[in-house]
Amino acid sequence: MTIAVIDYGMGNLHSVAKALEHVTHENVVITRDPRRILGATRLVLPGQGAMRDCIGELERTELRGLVEDLLARQGKPLLGICVGQQMLLEHSEENGGIECLGVFKGEVTRFPADMRDDFDQRLKVPHMGWNLVEQHHEHPLWKGIDNQEHFYFVHSYYVDAADDAEVFGTTQYGKVTAHVAIGRESTFAVQFHPEKSSRAGLRLLENFVTWTP
Repeated sequence: MTIAVIDYGMGNLHSVAKALEHVTHENVVITRDPRRILGATRLVLPGQGAMRDCIGELERTELRGLVEDLLARQGKPLLGICVGQQMLLEHSEENGGIECLGVFKGEVTRFPADMRDDFDQRLKVPHMGWNLVEQHHEHPLWKGIDNQEHFYFVHSYYVDAADDAEVFGTTQYGKVTAHVAIGRESTFAVQFHPEKSSRAGLRLLENFVTWTP
């Protein structure tokens, strides 16, 4: 039993791997070897930085086709994290606009420059820090996690998914409702960083390593 953290050169690879090792006795590997990825029982797709760089590195490492094929099969449990969530959408506004993997219908949109809270106080972009997540539908990865639990975020762009049935969690930042947890069949993807989200984040990772879609 192996969990493969897909290494295409972008993302919090070691932090994610260490957090997974904390919640499971399964073998956790960071790898870009197609044979090891195909042989793994579970997959984690991380991401950090600019979307164009992430898509570019996925192509440079010749992993894009493999990842797209695995997502299309919807067989093995796969967890997307941060930009690993965003790249599953159809299109991102980042870097002047870029086509993504198109697994989920919808857009990745930048937070408005002049973000304000309910008291008309200026909000910073990127959205950085702890924010609560509203669970919209039941899912095995929410097991043991309270609704409106806090998770840790660092992002300037957010997912706006087209199908509400695929939106499992949202967070409110100013007047923007960001779709921070999306899923379908054996794929689940989150904008927040579970590896940095203390007890709730570790519980989500623990749920992932025991999840049977």
